[in-house]
Amino acid sequence: MDTEPQSELPRVVGREEWLAARREFLVREKEFTHAREALSAERRRLPMVRVEEDYVFEGPDGKASLADLFEGRRQLIVHHVMFDPEWEEGCPSCRFQIREIGYLPHLHERDTTLVLVSRAPQEKIRRYKERMGWDNIPYYSSYGSRFNYDFHATLDESVTPLLINFRTREEHEAAVGPWDIWGHELPAVSVFLRDGEEVYHTYSTFSRGLDILLAVHNYLDLTPLGRQLG
Repeated sequence: MDTEPQSELPRVVGREEWLAARREFLVREKEFTHAREALSAERRRLPMVRVEEDYVFEGPDGKASLADLFEGRRQLIVHHVMFDPEWEEGCPSCRFQIREIGYLPHLHERDTTLVLVSRAPQEKIRRYKERMGWDNIPYYSSYGSRFNYDFHATLDESVTPLLINFRTREEHEAAVGPWDIWGHELPAVSVFLRDGEEVYHTYSTFSRGLDILLAVHNYLDLTPLGRQLG
């Protein structure tokens, strides 16, 4: 996606010429909408894998299992927040993303829970969450757990083999370049489904894959000046 700022303003035309151009572009927009709907349907048909590990998290009320994070609902979305245990706060890009999270009861009405998970210990998370004013979002610590490593939101070859956006280290370096240029923490979202007592991992996405979740960027994509990131 072109995210460069617009260098020149659009041409000024009459209403009829604008309407003709808008109608022509509408055809491409509808093609994109239909392609996106088909992709989402295909995503829902992806296979899933049973979670075997007994992960333990630390929440504001004590220890919790992965199943506990569902809060009794069938679906769980985990936002992996980049917050290394040595840091004093989460990364700015994750902070920007969290501020974009909407009204959670809308998800709850669809039998879905959304939580934040970081590797930082709960005490640091508690202070950070209070400072940010994130009272409405459940935020858990996976400190001491393999959770972030197993779902490849934290990269450390001494813990688990590297898988960088579903590429091995060798595949990533051949296609992109040095793997560690961005550090060991990745912005990521993982999705889980609960069926009875079993929990399944259905989907994960990283970095640019989270772009669709940023409402402000999608609003700015409608404007002639775009995202103005340059």
